[in-house]
Amino acid sequence: MPEVNKNPKDTIAAGKAILGIELGSTRIKAVLIDEDNNPIAQGAHEWENQLVDKLWTYSTEAIWYGLQDSYARLREDVRRRYDIEIENLAAIGVSAMMHGYMPFDENGEILVPFRTWRNTNTGTAAAKLSELFVYNIPLRWSISHLYQAILDGEPHVKDIKYLTTLAGYIHWKLTGEKVLGVGDASGMLPVDPATKDYSAEMVKKFDDLVAPEGFPWKLADILPKSIVAGEAAGCLTAEGARRLDVSGHLRAGVPFCPPEGDAGTGMVATNAVLQRTGNVSAGTSSFSMIVLEKELSKPYEMIDMVTTPDGSLVAMVHCNNCTSDLNAWVGIFKEYQQLLGIETDMNELYGKLYNAALDGQADCGGLLSYNYFSGEPVTGLAEGRPLFVRSSTDKFTLANFMRANLYASVAVLKIGNDILFNDENVEVDRITGHGGLFKTPGVGQRVLAAALNSPISVMETAGEGGAWGIALLASYVVNNPRKLSLAGWLNECVFLGNTGSEIAPTAEEVEGFNRYIEKYKCGLAVEQAAVDAL
Repeated sequence: MPEVNKNPKDTIAAGKAILGIELGSTRIKAVLIDEDNNPIAQGAHEWENQLVDKLWTYSTEAIWYGLQDSYARLREDVRRRYDIEIENLAAIGVSAMMHGYMPFDENGEILVPFRTWRNTNTGTAAAKLSELFVYNIPLRWSISHLYQAILDGEPHVKDIKYLTTLAGYIHWKLTGEKVLGVGDASGMLPVDPATKDYSAEMVKKFDDLVAPEGFPWKLADILPKSIVAGEAAGCLTAEGARRLDVSGHLRAGVPFCPPEGDAGTGMVATNAVLQRTGNVSAGTSSFSMIVLEKELSKPYEMIDMVTTPDGSLVAMVHCNNCTSDLNAWVGIFKEYQQLLGIETDMNELYGKLYNAALDGQADCGGLLSYNYFSGEPVTGLAEGRPLFVRSSTDKFTLANFMRANLYASVAVLKIGNDILFNDENVEVDRITGHGGLFKTPGVGQRVLAAALNSPISVMETAGEGGAWGIALLASYVVNNPRKLSLAGWLNECVFLGNTGSEIAPTAEEVEGFNRYIEKYKCGLAVEQAAVDAL
């Protein structure tokens, strides 16, 4: 990013700062940027999903408390840094974890608790829709949740007036507009890249499929309007301003960009919206996004077809599990340090353990880790049981142990991407990593490079890309006088040629990961047995 060349206090006072908010799986983060797209303040709220009636959810109360708390912490940061209050903004953008199911009735009340991307109860619906559409429909997509609710005879379905994602819900309540960025919309129902709108063919097929149910709605009537990056998407209402800023200082009338999913903001934050570029987001979950030059030869159950925020076709490999189990193991080492009376600095602890992994054997000495806190559709697991497996002859060292857990965080991602690179011969010029896995410099980057057999770049924003990414999309609406394409604007106005630091894998690392993944695939039967038995 370019160096800050304006006084942030003056920017905020003039109402020219831009706000990006992203509701991730474990953190809601608010980032304020200046006219040159540099972060100048931030606030965050930690939260966790709940398992209620066997479904992963966040309550609407938790959603709004978290949103308000993250904004309040942003205000605190602004006052501490610049001794000024936020009263007006140039633009706002809202992003959130993609997919899931949020149906509302005619009074705008949610009909069932928010069903997140993490739920895997939609297998029957997803399989039937994939066959009907001749298109891979993942378990977590909104259309899968809707059809599963129909198959299960849930009484609320007849009362649906609006169905949206988490980002679409927040945006609607802040602006009154029932719209969704095309990238997030493509995780509700497949989007036609030619029209940047839901596939008319699939909408008709779905309506015909459920016609015997006699519902009072058609699918197109209950979905948010799909719009592309750069389009105006409404303004902050007076009620919305009060919802966001409970202190009452923020004024209404601020323009919004289209709400997007975390996949779209990850692409923007890593400058990966051009064809032949890609990115990997690795945190609580992980996903890779490769922007394609052409459609794949056939549908693959492991690969989701979505779009960039400006509507280009993207092959997405989404994994439900990434760093949660890894973080749990680091927590055990923290407890051990505390048992010895050693003061614990978590950044230092992560750094020591992650770097120790680099001294491990390229195939982890035979050790295997399955990080399945929840089910993993790519490998066919409906439920998960975190599991560590070794034989008596494996090399059980700390370095191999940590390396095996780091490998596990991207193992499923590799399985999906091997299809793209080996079977479909997809070519990429640059893959950029971002998210918590890359906070320790060089380690997660090297592991991912070995997994994908590709150089991996990481930028300075790697640890906290999403909220900045949606702030950039908001900036693109109001700070693009030359009407550049999104890719052109990112190149010329944000990144200025910066592609980050790159690490390429060695032949030994690639071969070692390949040996690990073959043993990993064989051991999936052990993981399934753990699910069945425990």
